[in-house]
Amino acid sequence: MKALFGIRTVVIALLFMGVSTSVSAQDQEPHPFWSNVRFGGGIGLSFGNGFFSGTLAPSAIYEFHPQFAMGVGLNGTYNSFRNNYNSTIIGGSVLALYNVIPELQLSAEFEQLNVSRNYDSILGLEDENYWYPALFLGVGFRNGPVTVGVRYDVLFDSNRSVYADAYIPFVRVFF
Repeated sequence: MKALFGIRTVVIALLFMGVSTSVSAQDQEPHPFWSNVRFGGGIGLSFGNGFFSGTLAPSAIYEFHPQFAMGVGLNGTYNSFRNNYNSTIIGGSVLALYNVIPELQLSAEFEQLNVSRNYDSILGLEDENYWYPALFLGVGFRNGPVTVGVRYDVLFDSNRSVYADAYIPFVRVFF
């Protein structure tokens, strides 16, 4: 009998907490603007045989419509290779997304990066500091908040780009 009384008390307490939580949640509705904002980004880490590369690239979009969104992103990358070379890459981007159908997403992204490359004097190379623009057009398969696809840099310059190729695969996640 005591166990039944204890269970009843716990059930009543849980119901009371649930009702009070739902009432307080209804009192604090988010502003309509923030209900359409999605956050995401990328994290990259690569290392091996004297090489290290780390990237942090947060981004945010605003969904104007279930088919169309625009946003901004930041990018910060550090690379080093056996004390002979290091680079720091920082910049930002503007992004537009269009969902042709819920599963197919087209994208356009303009990215502007400041590239600072420093070489050990033994290599005989001049240090570099320059701005590099990229304009990516992409297509991806979308499933919920995740999009997997490929993008192409129409401004690709193999001598100055921080990317090895004009085609770059991507995984994009927005929550």
